[in-house]
Amino acid sequence: MSSLQILLLIGAYFIVLFVISYFTSRHSDNQTFFIGNRKSPWYLVSIAMVGTSISGVTFISVPGWVGTSQFSYLQMVLGYLLGYFVVANVLLPLYYRLNLTSIYTYLEQRFGFFSYKSGAVLFLVSRIIGASFRMFIVSSVLQLTIFRQWGVPFWVTVSVTVLLIWLYTRKGGVRTVLWTDAFQAVAMIGSVLLTIYFIAKSLNLNFHGIITTIRNSDLSKVWFFDDINNRFHFIKQFLGGAFITIVMTGLDQDMMQKNLSCKNYSDARKNMYWYGFAFLPVNLIFLSLGVLLYVYAASKGIPIPAHSDDIFPMIATKYLSPVVGIFFVLGLIAAAYSSADSALTALTTSVTIDLLETKNMDEVTLKKVRQRVHIILSVIMVFTILLFNSFNDRSVIDAIFTVAGYTYGPLLGLFAFGMFTSHQPNDKLVPVIAILSPVVCYVLNRYSSFLFSGYKFGFELLILNGALTFAALYFTRTRAKRS
Repeated sequence: MSSLQILLLIGAYFIVLFVISYFTSRHSDNQTFFIGNRKSPWYLVSIAMVGTSISGVTFISVPGWVGTSQFSYLQMVLGYLLGYFVVANVLLPLYYRLNLTSIYTYLEQRFGFFSYKSGAVLFLVSRIIGASFRMFIVSSVLQLTIFRQWGVPFWVTVSVTVLLIWLYTRKGGVRTVLWTDAFQAVAMIGSVLLTIYFIAKSLNLNFHGIITTIRNSDLSKVWFFDDINNRFHFIKQFLGGAFITIVMTGLDQDMMQKNLSCKNYSDARKNMYWYGFAFLPVNLIFLSLGVLLYVYAASKGIPIPAHSDDIFPMIATKYLSPVVGIFFVLGLIAAAYSSADSALTALTTSVTIDLLETKNMDEVTLKKVRQRVHIILSVIMVFTILLFNSFNDRSVIDAIFTVAGYTYGPLLGLFAFGMFTSHQPNDKLVPVIAILSPVVCYVLNRYSSFLFSGYKFGFELLILNGALTFAALYFTRTRAKRS
């Protein structure tokens, strides 16, 4: 597959996105951008959320991750189901009852100014890091497969990529993102299924042969119960998955902004159930692809790359039919943009509503502020991606969840304290607690083998982070209680 063919594919793909953007952004206003005027069909939101969740990280890293962690990721996916149930039945009713546009407004109503701003800043840092990581991996692949050969610098690749996202999200916001992400979800899942088909065809496997090959592979081991010190132990993965879902979906403005665009709570809960259950087969498909990639490499004598993230793009673009390369690029682009466009919209919403004084602004002034914020955040994302380009030395998916364990933990503690106690924390101390808790967790994680007789933290570090925040809020509480 030539660089020109890939470029034409990208061009055609963006024409589709801009056509969607044109029709969905007509007659739009600020409420359209923020919450889609609360008229979004639940099934559209569900498909779009799948598209947002399956980022370029999932697309590339999960298949490669099979080589080092086998099917242990499914243990975490099962934990996701529990997390989605909690979000649907605990958090969503609260958000709809308070009629929120930004979910962090709850912290202001419950605790006060400093808690509110702390929550918004935590999300800002978390989502910029996460979205930039996702865009980094895709920009790197595009740079490797196309633009390096043409002498285009990496910073130009990144800048153009983010510019295109800004262009098709700047007017319609959430309403546009829902439709583009739904389209991209179908595109990326379709591309993975077609890639599996072509790999199986190359290996002379029918459907039964695919199932048998995966089942008989040592890479398809799911359950890990033997060693609690193992980071892939079932309890760590399951509970880590549940709490990661609660914070990265239920306490994340990006994901909740789509839910809050539904007509009512009943539709939002329905969306959450369908979205949650769809996540299990979708991830099983990605893991199955991972096994087939390693089996194919072994059968053809292809050296396994040093970085597991490289095995899917390497085989898809260099060793299989050019058709597979086309589907790979299509799926990769769909995965990247469905995550980044949603993140940029949510970040714009949170900064505009939570960090700036816009409550009493008229529609025209608010629109101007929102548009400026949208541009500034796009520039920040570009610089963050370029920064990551200098430090990437491990699996991207592992990096994202590790960072999330530090940045989302205080949000977990804040919301839990507000919802499950009647106490009032010392609002002015909340920013300090939100910083100290992740720092303590970092130290504990770094020296866990020494401090806890060989124990190594996994994704349960998020739970510890939230618990430390909760405890600190309790011990610094004031005497006043919520009425």
